[in-house]
Amino acid sequence: MPLAPIPAPAAPLASAQAAGAPSFAVVSGDQVQRALLGREKELVQVVEAAYRLHGAGRSVNPPSSFLRFTDRPTARIIALPASIGGEVGVDGIKWISSFPANTATGLPRASAVLILNDPVTGYPFACLESSIISASRTAASAVSAADRLSRGRPRPRRVGFFGAGLIARYVHTFLAATGWEPEEIGVYDTSPASASAFRLYLEQSGGHGRVTVHPGPRELVGYSDLVVFATVAGAPHVHDPSWFAHHPLVLHLSLRDLAPRVLLDAVNIVDDIEHCLRAATSAQLTEQLTGSREFLHGTLDDVLTGRVTVPADRTVVFSPFGLGVLDLAVGKYVYDEVAASGELRVADGFFHELRRYG
Repeated sequence: MPLAPIPAPAAPLASAQAAGAPSFAVVSGDQVQRALLGREKELVQVVEAAYRLHGAGRSVNPPSSFLRFTDRPTARIIALPASIGGEVGVDGIKWISSFPANTATGLPRASAVLILNDPVTGYPFACLESSIISASRTAASAVSAADRLSRGRPRPRRVGFFGAGLIARYVHTFLAATGWEPEEIGVYDTSPASASAFRLYLEQSGGHGRVTVHPGPRELVGYSDLVVFATVAGAPHVHDPSWFAHHPLVLHLSLRDLAPRVLLDAVNIVDDIEHCLRAATSAQLTEQLTGSREFLHGTLDDVLTGRVTVPADRTVVFSPFGLGVLDLAVGKYVYDEVAASGELRVADGFFHELRRYG
């Protein structure tokens, strides 16, 4: 089935009605990257707007479904269905795999696609390569949290990355693009080769701050005003609250690094309470231990809208489960950019049975 670059309007339903049949486009990773390159500030705004729509009840975001394998216990594929209203107005699903063994061969751990559905007809109108979309929405969410949660306290000057993979790289890119100029950057990874490669990337990126690879996790945490956890940990491995005695801001992006003792000693902000309390996250383990959700202080939307403020003299932990509505918001942004450029590649004749009775 040929994929030909043809101009297409941003409204798939209008296009379908005009042509008499729905269309279906494929958006490649190269197109996604070009649509997002240099748009970090805009993407933070897109993600914050999606959080506000979600907080206002103008979205549907059911629990993610995990496909696991008895013969590959470290691997998983996750389905994130969602619907978001407002100006975005799109339904869809992200299908993202995590195969940590890939890194041994130099292949990225995660791969993903995003399907966008028209909210009127239900027909899918686009399939987008989504590892870049997923990393971008994660980084935009993290940077939004870093900005909002650091207000009212000294701006972090020492940023530490616990985990040196793709997400760490994207978070650094978004921090730099949104005006963060740390004096020092720390790196720790259980793989010395990964830590060294990330250090080289940071030094070559032309960013601010001296880069230090730390010999152990305690040194990294104790060094940092802002700690970014971006690992593939499946269970808590950081147990001592005293590591956080200097009260840093913690972006707990990988969700399972911190033991309940650490969360109970901190102010905890999440993206969605129900979502974060499942799938063996640190937050769920803490709820199971205490029988209570009182350790959760609110959501990022609560912070964005001023319903919740965080104290300056406590460790603050942001634990985002990762909402499908964010993928839809960024994915629709990409689709509209590619459509406006006239480079949308439509799969001719993708839908075949379009008459009810043949």
